[in-house]
Amino acid sequence: MLSFFTSKDEQTFAIEVEGKVTKDDLKKFDNVVFEKFRNDQKFNVYAVIGDIDTPTAGAMFEELAIDAKRWSQYNKLAVVSEKDWLDKVSGALDKLPGVQAKHFPMDQMEAAWDWIKER
Repeated sequence: MLSFFTSKDEQTFAIEVEGKVTKDDLKKFDNVVFEKFRNDQKFNVYAVIGDIDTPTAGAMFEELAIDAKRWSQYNKLAVVSEKDWLDKVSGALDKLPGVQAKHFPMDQMEAAWDWIKER
């Protein structure tokens, strides 16, 4: 499930991911992005990721299809989680043009906010 919580920065969506992310969750995220930033403004994502279900290949392709139309809008992605494999994912995302991504352990949540608010 993907849920929103209060952000500390007006250009940043603060989300929490737990369990299984559904197609409806992804559509909700896409709709919220469109309402606030339309299709051309940059935004950040501060994502706290807890215990998540390993996505199936089909779910991953669905998610990528929805995210792909927004990639040009992503500026920074802070991933806060104890999941070590997300450090590798964040490193890969950081190599995408125009996107900065960084993984932070749970005890560095404030450092993640500080990083994401750096302009």
